[in-house]
Amino acid sequence: MTKGVATSIRRKQAKKDQFNVLAGLGYMGMIGWLVVVPVLLLAWLGRWLDARSSGGISWTLSLLLLGLVIGIWNAWRWIVQHGVIKQND
Repeated sequence: MTKGVATSIRRKQAKKDQFNVLAGLGYMGMIGWLVVVPVLLLAWLGRWLDARSSGGISWTLSLLLLGLVIGIWNAWRWIVQHGVIKQND
């Protein structure tokens, strides 16, 4: 009887570990998209503005950095909202 209980516990733990790995991969993918999309959109907007003006690449660099800041802020907000990291209030 104890062998059956031990086997059941091991199976439950294996399923829990597998879910954690898959959930972790899902979290990484979501966080990646939350950062990449604003960076690419604002970099594209910066290139478009630079093509219309004679300022070199100043718009591209400025909006690229702004996109990075917005993306990191989005990712942090998503992480806290979904309880991946507990934030002290």
